[in-house]
Amino acid sequence: MAQLRGWEYKTFPLNTGFSVPAVGLGTWQATPTSIAAPVAHALRSGYRHIDTAFAYGNESGVGEGIRLSGVPRSDIFLTTKLDNSWHKRAAEGLDKSLAALGVEYVDLFLMHWPASLDPEDAGRGAYKDWDFVDTWRAMQELVGTGKVRSIGVSNFGVRNLERLLADPSCKIVPAVNQIELHPWNPSPKLVAYCAEKGIHVSGYSPLGSGRVPVGDDETLAAVAAAKGRSIQQVLLQWGVRKGWSVLPKSVNSERIEANFALDGWDLTDEEVARIDAIKSRAKVCGDSWLPVKVFFGDDE
Repeated sequence: MAQLRGWEYKTFPLNTGFSVPAVGLGTWQATPTSIAAPVAHALRSGYRHIDTAFAYGNESGVGEGIRLSGVPRSDIFLTTKLDNSWHKRAAEGLDKSLAALGVEYVDLFLMHWPASLDPEDAGRGAYKDWDFVDTWRAMQELVGTGKVRSIGVSNFGVRNLERLLADPSCKIVPAVNQIELHPWNPSPKLVAYCAEKGIHVSGYSPLGSGRVPVGDDETLAAVAAAKGRSIQQVLLQWGVRKGWSVLPKSVNSERIEANFALDGWDLTDEEVARIDAIKSRAKVCGDSWLPVKVFFGDDE
């Protein structure tokens, strides 16, 4: 097992009194059979944050990877998410995730999208008598059960956060808002709003994707060359410098290790400003596949 060097303990505080590791392993689009070994390798290499979701269909593989790693469960920050068609069954959804993962609790349970879909409509239609405010009320009841340490949201823009926080039933401010974050989708207004409300921001797709080739950006290439680092490492260091936890996804052992090699070097304020000034804009995840709109352009 890799010897811990110090970076592994870099964390950000949550409003619940817990802390989230700065770098986690994302598992989106990985199958149950393909993700167990990468999760185990990541944990043995020093990662202490693993992010999954019911919708990914790989919670069982993530759980297997945790057990294979030999790292104690208590040393791992584990995140999973409530699927859209389980909004009226939050407690049952959590139990199914715990069973698939083979754990007694998760450190963070997120509402995956602010979209409450009716499973009787094959998950394609939204409930007419229920929405994400009702779901949050149900998720709040899970706190104190011993099954979840913190609750939060994902893919929430300013408009939906404002509506949630203003509702009288909202007694718990989300600990985290997990959103797409990279220099082509920096969402400054949304990030600032979350900071104002004490909501930690966690960034998914921090490296972009094949459809959103952030890694081809000339500014990032220039900064990476000057630092003697990869563009991917610069992207992750930029996110951490901004105060976000970042969730790079990979099943390749060498890239898993490289994505975690952020200790012992940093970006200068000038380099961060150069990256902040990038003008290209593109998103990996949109909302056209949902029957309700969740992105309103209120993040810029």
